[in-house]
Amino acid sequence: MAQSKAAENLIRLKCSACGEMNYYTRKNKKKVERKLEYVKYCPSCKKRTAHKEARLK
Repeated sequence: MAQSKAAENLIRLKCSACGEMNYYTRKNKKKVERKLEYVKYCPSCKKRTAHKEARLK
């Protein structure tokens, strides 16, 4: 079964401190070649930490 167009652009964001996968977001892979990194709130760490792009299975 083929994936939908929306699923192709979906990526996960992983906390750099604890390694927990907390957020999902979309990325235009044709225009943005680098890995995304955002500072977001991690509920496990209970503070704002850097979240980096991780592989989506």
